[in-house]
Amino acid sequence: MEVGQMQRQWLDYTKSLFLEGFLDGQFLQLQQLQDESNPDFVVEVVSLFFEDSEKLLNDLTSALGQQSVDFKRVDAHVHQLKGSSSSIGAQRVKNACIALRNYCEEQNIEGCIGCLQQVKHEYNMVKNKLENLFRLEQQIVAAGGSIPMTELGF
Repeated sequence: MEVGQMQRQWLDYTKSLFLEGFLDGQFLQLQQLQDESNPDFVVEVVSLFFEDSEKLLNDLTSALGQQSVDFKRVDAHVHQLKGSSSSIGAQRVKNACIALRNYCEEQNIEGCIGCLQQVKHEYNMVKNKLENLFRLEQQIVAAGGSIPMTELGF
């Protein structure tokens, strides 16, 4: 595949991530912080998000599996996951976290467990989509091209 075709594919794929609500404007702001002096900035930040999220999701699963659930602890984990999701623009993960925090406030264990499954689902989907995006970026760069700039107007 030639570079121009890969760049168009990248733009179309990126656009779909916004249209489907996986990403929001915060992701564009992250991209704008990347430059020649730090060409892997977005990948590095998102990779840290993945590492933190995996730990938080494990902590949440463990906390909700206890005989006596500490809803303050669960809420603290969800709050942290919501913040990091928001900071990279993972909109659907953030929204699922908001719903989970509402169940925490109600101390609704069934609601929390069901909502945690939704958070995990959204997280896995955005992780998969971003990994695909980064793979496409690597292919473009390997072929001698540059990553196009994305704008909200598409």
